[in-house]
Amino acid sequence: MVSGGESGASAPAWRGGFGRLWSAAVLSSFGDALRTAALPLTAAALTDDPLLIASVTASGYLPWIVFGLLGGAVADRVDQRRAMGAVDAARGLLTAAFAVAVALGHASIGLLIALAFALTTLQTLFDNAATALLPALVPAERLGSANARLMTGQRIAGGLLGTPLVPLLLAAGAAVPFGVDAVTFLAAAALVASLRTTAPDRAPRAAGSTLRREIAEGLRALRGDRALRGLCAASALCNIGMGALIATLVLLVTDRLGAGSAGYVAATTAYTVGALAGGVGNRWLVARTGPVRAVLVAGTVQTGALVVMGAIPRLAALIAAMAVFGFMGMVWNVNTTTLMQRRTPVDLLGRVGSAFRTVAVAGAPLGALLGGAAAAAWGARTPPLLAAVFFVLSVAALIPGIPAHVPVEAPPADATTTRATG
Repeated sequence: MVSGGESGASAPAWRGGFGRLWSAAVLSSFGDALRTAALPLTAAALTDDPLLIASVTASGYLPWIVFGLLGGAVADRVDQRRAMGAVDAARGLLTAAFAVAVALGHASIGLLIALAFALTTLQTLFDNAATALLPALVPAERLGSANARLMTGQRIAGGLLGTPLVPLLLAAGAAVPFGVDAVTFLAAAALVASLRTTAPDRAPRAAGSTLRREIAEGLRALRGDRALRGLCAASALCNIGMGALIATLVLLVTDRLGAGSAGYVAATTAYTVGALAGGVGNRWLVARTGPVRAVLVAGTVQTGALVVMGAIPRLAALIAAMAVFGFMGMVWNVNTTTLMQRRTPVDLLGRVGSAFRTVAVAGAPLGALLGGAAAAAWGARTPPLLAAVFFVLSVAALIPGIPAHVPVEAPPADATTTRATG
């Protein structure tokens, strides 16, 4: 099995490009958390129809399924720094306009759905461009540390700082969370625009090349690389399991354990704290196992945590299992992203990254439906055990994709990047 990693690598430098990209990502995550929490609350204030309220949330997922691959293809065509700046500026203006509409009393369910759909459609380009841009800002041996710092900062800004502020901001006015979100978008756009990078070397597009052909080229690259194919299949399976768990966790806590809303908050907080610890501890683990084995360890330990959640009817056991699950979830996310970036040729990073994200988003709602059906048929303890089955399959999907003869990184000729100058 392949090892390798960052045991001797230093952390990415904060000065210059990475520090600005990190700041932009953390600011955006803070604003996203405000908007994500405020949207359903605003919808509930406008209607008591569960289907309409759910439609607002669903409209935030649909663009990834419809436009995710297209966003990746566009990200591989354009200057990623400029694209990210333009997208964040557009999202800032859209959100500011919505905040004005709310303040003037013109909010409606239709407007909420349109905003969620438009912002996520733009996000398909932004996130794919960011994934492709990071290797141009950070040396390959520091990608794991860079991804860990990005994801940890985003988790702190969104989970610990942003979401708890929403009730306070809403008390000041229904438009306030959206106004603050608009400011974070515009500030992030300014930070990204200040990056000084040179476009990476890319193979010239063939004459008459179309977005459709370029998307197909990215899918062929993903399908033709055993390691990438295994990572993608594993991500799909674990996201089905995640969807089953997340959709029914509240039932497990309140119905089976009788712990009420306080127990649910304790469980979700334990997951967030565990994820933050995983962002810090990832480098230590990778230094001892390598990134590939770290992914396998993460998936295996998460499987055990899910079994504990389903088998032991104690709140303390659930909280401990959620903390472990969050820790290893961060390890999984950091290292699968890093391995994908390392193995993918630079001119295909946007398209391959978009395939990973599209699979992830598609797996979550499928898992939610399966989890809900399992809970209805066999009780609230069943979804974590169902999720454990999918995690076992996920780990199994990794193994044939990473035999000893497959290198961790793509050949240097296919992965030339130009480093940041500032």
